[in-house]
Amino acid sequence: MTDTSASNKRIAKNTLLLYIRMFLMMGITLYTSRVVLQMLGVDDFGIYNVVGGIIVLFSFINNAMVASTQRFLNFELGRGNVEEAQKVFAASLNIYLVIVVIFMLLAETVGLWFLNRYINIPSERTVAANWVYQASLVATALNFVRMPYNAAIIAYERMSFYAYTSIIEAALKLGIVFLLYSFADKLIAYAWLVSVVALLILLMYVFFCRRVFVICRHHTFAYDKRRYTALVSFSGWSLFGSVASMGASQGVNILLNIFFGVFVNAAMGIANQVSGAISLFVGNFQTAFNPQIIKSYASGEKERFINLILNTSKYSYYLLFLIALPCLICCNEILQLWLGEVPPHSVPFCRLLIIFSLIDAVQGPLWVSAQATGEIRNYQLLMSFLILLNLPVSYVILKIIPIAELALVVRILINLVTAVARVVYLKRLYSFPVARYLKEVVLQGMIVTIVSSMIPSFVYICSTGWLMATVTAFLCIACTIMAIYTIGLKEFERNLVKSYMNKTIHKLKR
Repeated sequence: MTDTSASNKRIAKNTLLLYIRMFLMMGITLYTSRVVLQMLGVDDFGIYNVVGGIIVLFSFINNAMVASTQRFLNFELGRGNVEEAQKVFAASLNIYLVIVVIFMLLAETVGLWFLNRYINIPSERTVAANWVYQASLVATALNFVRMPYNAAIIAYERMSFYAYTSIIEAALKLGIVFLLYSFADKLIAYAWLVSVVALLILLMYVFFCRRVFVICRHHTFAYDKRRYTALVSFSGWSLFGSVASMGASQGVNILLNIFFGVFVNAAMGIANQVSGAISLFVGNFQTAFNPQIIKSYASGEKERFINLILNTSKYSYYLLFLIALPCLICCNEILQLWLGEVPPHSVPFCRLLIIFSLIDAVQGPLWVSAQATGEIRNYQLLMSFLILLNLPVSYVILKIIPIAELALVVRILINLVTAVARVVYLKRLYSFPVARYLKEVVLQGMIVTIVSSMIPSFVYICSTGWLMATVTAFLCIACTIMAIYTIGLKEFERNLVKSYMNKTIHKLKR
């Protein structure tokens, strides 16, 4: 078996494992969110989301370092240099420990001041909000320390452990919900129990990685200027992207709190849960492909590098759209079935965030390809500037027209502008085939979207009731599959699908 065949087989296996993980986690997470909302109430649920948003704002340093660690581990393992990968891991872990200290200092000073000075929280829940803030700090710090181990697991493509621990984590959070009945202040109890789960998962990661991966066994505090400089320099430029992303998501969430109050944050929390669950479809797929994108660049396989980017972009969109279309059309019915009582603004928020995620889906492999080259300074400066426009533009729009949904409309429009700029820049960076990308990914995706949407949309508009909503949802899936197969795939891809289906049917008959 060739190396390429082995890599493709490994990608398929990892994708399957991650999708099994996704379906289990999705069911557990959605059920947990429903119960947490019912037990906490709309206001406390909104408080939990907006307080968490402040802490996420201060995690931008961590997010920058995640990209750096992942890139250098994948790159060195792609070159077969295990010794250098071991040193990269040790240096990354040391840097993460420093990040935790910086994070705690910022969060306990600037963050705490911002929480009590500017966040719109009912006066009787101020003390509870501060307790939630401290618990969320602990959980976030523990998750920071876990990141280098997580990077090692993805770099070695050991998705089975990644999948199992994610399921265990979701199950533990489900268990938390049932423990809440024993506590008087359920909001405070929920936040601290989540931090206990974070500690347990961290211990599992450390034990597994140190036992299985040689690069994780020997942790040294020795300082190597060249290595630390490379990691910090790369993460330094990635920092701009992290700050911009945090500003666009959590910053807008805080703006909504300032303009409208915690009940809108509750709706945003619901919308984030829905879009996050849907995005798992593409996130798991890209997690399986990303190491191979970086490793193919490191080994000089330019043609495979380009093919992986284009195929991952195209299939990512199809996978996300398959589940996104029924959620877009039947959003109101799905939220009623899930939550019972749907907070105001939840339906339009969900639809707008799903549209945003669809645009994002085709861009994931593009920014991974930029990371693979290691030349990210100008790229990050350009992307960060565009993404950060979300804050001033949203503020001005909300000042003029105080309609909460407009903040998400701004995010969608700026994401489209960023997508165009990203493609143009990558053309200059490594001769990215723009024409081929527009034809094979963008144009085909648009045609699949239009064709898939027509019949279900017409049926939904012309009907009422739960039965027709269910029929519409199944029509969405059927029409999308047909459109992807007939329009979205090339002939050899359709032949592969036929071959796989024939083999599956043959096995079932035996």
